[in-house]
Amino acid sequence: MATQPTPTQPTNGTTSSNPGQNSGLKPLLEVKNLRKFFPIRKGILRRVVGHVRAVDDVSFSIRKGETLSLVGESGCGKTTTSRCILRALNPTSGEIKFHSDNHQILDVAKLSKGELRPLRREMQMIFQDPYSSLNPRMTIFDIVSEPLLVNGMHSTEERRERVKQLLELVQLPQQYLNRYPHAFSGGQRQRIGIARALALNPALIVADEPVSALDVSVQAQIVNLLLDLQNELGLSYLFVAHDLSVVKHVSDRVAVMYVGKMVEVAPTTELFHQPRHPYTEALLSAVPKPDPRLRSQRIILEGDVADPAHPPSGCYFHPRCRYAVERCKTETPQLVEISPNHHVSCHRAAELTLNGVRE
Repeated sequence: MATQPTPTQPTNGTTSSNPGQNSGLKPLLEVKNLRKFFPIRKGILRRVVGHVRAVDDVSFSIRKGETLSLVGESGCGKTTTSRCILRALNPTSGEIKFHSDNHQILDVAKLSKGELRPLRREMQMIFQDPYSSLNPRMTIFDIVSEPLLVNGMHSTEERRERVKQLLELVQLPQQYLNRYPHAFSGGQRQRIGIARALALNPALIVADEPVSALDVSVQAQIVNLLLDLQNELGLSYLFVAHDLSVVKHVSDRVAVMYVGKMVEVAPTTELFHQPRHPYTEALLSAVPKPDPRLRSQRIILEGDVADPAHPPSGCYFHPRCRYAVERCKTETPQLVEISPNHHVSCHRAAELTLNGVRE
């Protein structure tokens, strides 16, 4: 990246069974035992013969003003988790408790469509692809003002003034109001998407790989913009990503997923310097390093990612883990706290010394 943003230092405090819970800071979102299974149907009658365990017993929380990054390989369940939180998908089971502005604690998983509508003002999404997430037939004014119109702001002049404020927030000129998306670069389109997400003053932004489709130099600009907006507006982010170089600079805490399960949750600095799960160690070994002498230390995981429709017994990661013992093959590990705010799902976490990212 051309300019690397400085990460906010995480605040440690009293611990809880829910990863990330801290009594010193108010939680905004609490996810408990979230599951999302997709049915497998076969035959003429389309009978259910099994399930794909896309999200399997995931728990975490996000505090107000905090960024939690959700990382893992493609297909691990990151995006499905984020869509369940926004109720773009209906979860199979579990709780998604959102602490709203009016001091209510609402279980998003159990709300009806009518009950969800007012809550959607407080939770918005930034999409991965800035090229397909904007309607090419709508002007920038129409795109950014649409949430305002849907939520009752019918005055064109009021919406125009609000859109001008939003464009200023994302550092775009007001003269762009009447242009169409095809006239903008990828970075500019993503800024428009961010402006749309901010239109209703949300408390939580779910960013689904918001910089993965952009050039590296533009990625730095968008990451810095997101951090500036967080400081200015007090936003909380659920940042879904696979690029750990970006995650390191944007996150307060990082949650690592593997085949639908949470395997490690920890403050960013601690996780990068001292990982406690073998899968996290393997992910960190793939982070690009400027020193060519360190490049040969990358850990190549053997075998295939476990099938979420037919996961292995015991620890899902044991067929690819070089530290696996007999217990790993038969007994499912639980997510436990091994140090303040550091949760790991590994039988050998206390005895292993794993390599993090060297500076």
